[in-house]
Amino acid sequence: MQLKSLEISGFKSFSKKSTFFFDVPITAIVGPNGSGKSNVAEAFRWALGEQSLKSLRGKRGEDLIFSGPVATSKLSRASVSVIFDNADRHFDLDFDEVKITREVFRDGVNEYSINGTAVRLRDILELLAKISLGASGHHIISQGEADRVLTSNPIERRTMIEEALGLKLYQWKLDESEKKLAKTEDNKKQVESLRREIAPHLKFLKKQVEKIERADELRRELKGLYRDYLKREKVFIDFWQKKLGEEKSVLNEELRGLDGRISLLSASLHTDSAASAEQKKIAEAEQSLRALRQSRDEVSRSLGRLEGLIEVKTARLSAGPEEEIDRPISLSSVRALAEEIKTALGEAEQASDFSIVKNIVSRVRSRLDNFFATYEPHKEDADLTGELEKLRSDLAQLEKGIIDKNKEEQEILATITTLKQAIRQEEDTTRGAERELFELKTRRGELSSKRGELLAREETIRREEEDFQREIQEGLVLVDREILMFENEAISIDDVLGEDRRVQEERRRQIEKVKIRLEDMGAERGDVLEEFKEVTERDTHLEHELADLEASELALKQVMQELRIKIDVEFKEGIVKINSAFQQFFAEMFGGGTAKLEVVAPVVRKNREAKLLSDDEMMAEMDSGDQTANVGKEGIDINVTLPKKRIKGLAMLSGGERALTSIALLFAMSQVNPPPFLVLDETDAALDEANSRKYGQMIVNLSQSSQLIVITHNRETMARAGILYGVTMGGDGISRLLSIKFDEATAYAK
Repeated sequence: MQLKSLEISGFKSFSKKSTFFFDVPITAIVGPNGSGKSNVAEAFRWALGEQSLKSLRGKRGEDLIFSGPVATSKLSRASVSVIFDNADRHFDLDFDEVKITREVFRDGVNEYSINGTAVRLRDILELLAKISLGASGHHIISQGEADRVLTSNPIERRTMIEEALGLKLYQWKLDESEKKLAKTEDNKKQVESLRREIAPHLKFLKKQVEKIERADELRRELKGLYRDYLKREKVFIDFWQKKLGEEKSVLNEELRGLDGRISLLSASLHTDSAASAEQKKIAEAEQSLRALRQSRDEVSRSLGRLEGLIEVKTARLSAGPEEEIDRPISLSSVRALAEEIKTALGEAEQASDFSIVKNIVSRVRSRLDNFFATYEPHKEDADLTGELEKLRSDLAQLEKGIIDKNKEEQEILATITTLKQAIRQEEDTTRGAERELFELKTRRGELSSKRGELLAREETIRREEEDFQREIQEGLVLVDREILMFENEAISIDDVLGEDRRVQEERRRQIEKVKIRLEDMGAERGDVLEEFKEVTERDTHLEHELADLEASELALKQVMQELRIKIDVEFKEGIVKINSAFQQFFAEMFGGGTAKLEVVAPVVRKNREAKLLSDDEMMAEMDSGDQTANVGKEGIDINVTLPKKRIKGLAMLSGGERALTSIALLFAMSQVNPPPFLVLDETDAALDEANSRKYGQMIVNLSQSSQLIVITHNRETMARAGILYGVTMGGDGISRLLSIKFDEATAYAK
């Protein structure tokens, strides 16, 4: 790795493009004060990522852009490019030459590029960290900053040493890991929050899905029940429909034959009877008898009413007007009433016509009314006597009428008896036909009864078939068309007929139970399942994401632990190496003495205000007896002892001694992990002639591991350079270059 050149354009006093070539171990840049030679060191610092404008002697980004004495000479941009030879691929880039460029514009915008490709500042810092170049600037040491390594607090000093040791890249990785870890923890919290947020809804959906799954299980169960039930029902119905149809066909055929024969016999018998005069006479006599009995019954009722009225009025006539309603009744009157009722009931039992029975009942009721009316009190006896006479006259006429009608009834009955005897004689001749007709009608009745049973059975089968079809339709709604596959079930007619029908009814009840359970569930599929799937997938994704985050967190912690261990180990090993070189350079500078770095912890004041202390402040705190506590990151302390002096510690060094000490330490740091180049900006200004010679020899030794760009006024330093660049400035405020070969530089220095 070699620094090839530096290109400056519009940066500070370098208005025009100026190029410095570095093809020798030591390059010196000289010039009078104010010529702009220190701007070269700042150009290096700025191009390599410096963000502090204060360290670049500016306040705003546009302060870095050339501004001449007149407004028209102002430039709109400034750029600096550092070019490296990358033939050995020290940079992990597939280029033989790597050009790092930084530009700034008047609006303060900065742009970075590598070989013309725009990149981030972070990309440049990471690239430079691999070759021990970084933002701390330990490789660019100016006159005013040479003492910074001594005046810095222990933590700042540690940062400079870590960068010099090439640990900055690890530190960046550690910081980046810490940021990633913090982000991962935030992401974990967000994911956990999201999971907690959807958990209740997921739980609800899970219950709904479980409900749907139970419904699916019931549907599967229902499918099985339906297949068995429907197949058996179909076999049963088909069998009985066929069987009943056949039986009905045979029965109807026999009935048709019977009806034909019965019709013939009935027609023959009906013809004979219609021609019989006797039968007609019997019918007429019976009709007359019925009319006679009806008339007699009406007369009997009237007679009963008259008798009752006569008894009542007679009783009233014989009773006094003041007498109570309740009166004693003679036993003979009661017996007479009972005898009349018995007689009437006997007639009713023998009567063949219902109308006669009704008349008898009406007569009995009238008789009872008259009987009770007889015993009620009367008001006027004279009237009653007249009424009784009239009633008794009417009664005599009615009794005579009844006697006449009884005689007429006997005559009609005798006529009917005679006619029936004639008919019986006629029936003897047709009895055989009647017997056959009776037998045929009996058989027909049996067949009709059997046909009724068949029709009832057919009706039952028809209803069962309707139920069967209804079950299929309900099954299609509750399950699906799969239930129609019941036809494929292997169930024989023998299995169906050999089973009690109650078993099939039990199957149907079981189906109804499952259907009711399904209806009670009311679980709908569709959106619930889809939503549950989406929410579950989201929760699973979040769970996996959480697991990935936890794995990432664990991996980051492991990486961070490894990085901390690596930084700690390499830092402590580097401290040992730096101490060895520091002791060597310090002894050369001072002709002896001791110098070393010590790892210490920062301190906290009594008021618990955290503060990182410099070496002098720390010594003052410790000398004052202030009690401290070790907290936080370890820092670096510097302990020196000058030869032949009782001087210990940095606080007691003079300005020149501090300068030599800082130079010795910086050179020691650069030797442990040498950067590609070092820029020394008038770090030798405070040295006397003797120390300048020592300094010159030291930079010669340093140039064996790193290229040196020294900005100096010191002749001893210039004498060691291979190329001298002179920087001058005219009245226009523009810095110009003049290069001088080594032999010319030696003559110029003398």
